[in-house]
Amino acid sequence: MRKDLYDLIAFLSVARERSFTRASAKLGISQSALSHTIRKLESRLGVRLLTRTTRSVSPTEAGERLLRSVGPRLEEIEAELTALGELREKPAGTIRITTAEHAADTILRPALEKLLPAYPDIKVEVVIDYGLIDIVAQRYDAGIRLGEQVAKDMIAVRIGPDARMAVVGSPAYFAKHPVPKKPQDLMVHNCINLRLPTHGGLHAWEFERQGRELKVRVDGQLVLGNNSQIEKAVLAGMGLAWIPEDVVQTHVAKGRLKRVLEAWCPSFPGYHLYYPNRRQNSPALNVLVEALKYRG
Repeated sequence: MRKDLYDLIAFLSVARERSFTRASAKLGISQSALSHTIRKLESRLGVRLLTRTTRSVSPTEAGERLLRSVGPRLEEIEAELTALGELREKPAGTIRITTAEHAADTILRPALEKLLPAYPDIKVEVVIDYGLIDIVAQRYDAGIRLGEQVAKDMIAVRIGPDARMAVVGSPAYFAKHPVPKKPQDLMVHNCINLRLPTHGGLHAWEFERQGRELKVRVDGQLVLGNNSQIEKAVLAGMGLAWIPEDVVQTHVAKGRLKRVLEAWCPSFPGYHLYYPNRRQNSPALNVLVEALKYRG
């Protein structure tokens, strides 16, 4: 089948150029090889396709018919292959990303607001998920997670500064409850939990001080699904929250929330964009990586 296609291309070149000399130069083969290819095609089809004289070459009736029927189809194939080649170099297509809500709000969306208008052929699908899923198995192009959560076999690109968590409560809450002095004190407090949708579990509150790490499974009346809901609940005095520092720093500065256990909340590696170790990424993903890359 592939040889038939090559023979047809050779015939079309001679028929259009009306010359073996010009056609052989265009195809990059010798005149004798081109003449041999045409003779084999004619023999295989059982009809003469070209009339040869010492001065010219012209299609026979069968050759004209083949030229009219096959020529446009091969032109369409050539045009489509050219278009695919351009697509390989042009940032286009859909990028699927899994990320947590906080990274989507603070890093991804601001970058996309600038990127997408400049690249109208790029589409981005963002799926909010707190779980550590297999992005290859789930057919994601990339994921965004904290640096310490990225699998070692992935290519990871830093896209944000170091992060820090904060334990906060409202003045109204602390008017009725004592201020916790150490993470273990949280066991007697009404804490607002975060449910991890993928695994169905509750997110443990993580602390560290002087090399000592603690994971505390807190309890409380309220379990929510994202930081936005937790922020509203803690402002309403419904309990203590363990939440990214930047989400509540304005509330703390204005006295709407009080921060506790600050010495137990050190900074840690911030968000990274990660993707499989492939030889060649799509131009669209390369553009996104460059737009998100942290330069602080």
